[in-house]
Amino acid sequence: MSPDNFSPLAFSVLDLAPIAADSTPADTFRHSLDLARRVEQLGYTRFWLSEHHNMASVASSAPVVLIGHIAGGTTTLRVGSGGVMLPNHAPLVVAEQFGTLASLYPGRIDLGLGRAPGSDQVTAQAIRGSRFGGAQDFPRDIQQLQTYFSPANATSTVRAIPGEGLDIPLYVLGSSTDSAYLAAALGLPYAFASHFAPGQLFPALEIYRQNFRPSAQLAAPYVIACVNVVAADTDAEAQWLSTSLQQFMLGVIKGRPAPLQPPVESMHALWEPAQQHAVGQMLAYSFIGSKATLQRDLQEFVDQTQADELMAVSTIFSYEARVYSYELLPQVLRNIAHSQPEAGLVSREQPKGNKR
Repeated sequence: MSPDNFSPLAFSVLDLAPIAADSTPADTFRHSLDLARRVEQLGYTRFWLSEHHNMASVASSAPVVLIGHIAGGTTTLRVGSGGVMLPNHAPLVVAEQFGTLASLYPGRIDLGLGRAPGSDQVTAQAIRGSRFGGAQDFPRDIQQLQTYFSPANATSTVRAIPGEGLDIPLYVLGSSTDSAYLAAALGLPYAFASHFAPGQLFPALEIYRQNFRPSAQLAAPYVIACVNVVAADTDAEAQWLSTSLQQFMLGVIKGRPAPLQPPVESMHALWEPAQQHAVGQMLAYSFIGSKATLQRDLQEFVDQTQADELMAVSTIFSYEARVYSYELLPQVLRNIAHSQPEAGLVSREQPKGNKR
């Protein structure tokens, strides 16, 4: 097939801001900034930070603060939320916060929005208070955000200043077909959490593309697929490093997330068969191995999903090994091309900001 039948694949980072067993949140934040600076030089498109609460393994409970920290320490990298869990926050406050970020770092801020609590239900109650049913308001809250960012809102009684009229692209995050329908109806780019909830990936992508309605932000569907990546010089080393990720997910399943643990030679003594099966299902789209192995497996994934962009999570205990994994990934992805799909199904154009 000729080169004209292929188009480049964007690649990005989702940083969970993991807290390793031998470190503190302050160490994590220093590593996040250093990693962002490194991946900026490696050609990564964006660097997103997640929102999680009450987790001893994750330091990203305040992504808006971390986004400012990362954006202030980089120059060209797009920085954003992967995502802001919108039911936890009033849309006006989110609009003002991201309006402030976009004013400080124009053209570099993304606002990814999710409907999950990013925590257990007891913690969600503590965060949301009287807004505990806010997940049901997710579609309306996104539209309210769009209104606050719109220049047309200048005559409204309630305005987002800063925020009003700024170019802040919105992204719908999801792990189900519900989010796919919503992203399609609103004409927004769609980021699927296949790094921990892979079950509905393909039905969701089909629904999103078939039901997509063009919007002022996006003319055609744009899909970001988030996947786990553990890259190393050999398959054996990558498999060994990946046991930290397996322990991380095991803690999630048990409801007892602990700081990120060092690799082990065998997981056999750490989990029961049912737990092993559950972790395996959650990590179905994890790409672990040498460059050759990753190239083979990621090429197949890209061919199947026709994703416009891959967003990599590298949950690796050693910070140096994590950096190296992110260094190897672009070497793999630049050798991966995806064939042009049928007209209208996928757009390679980067999403624009809110122009409503």
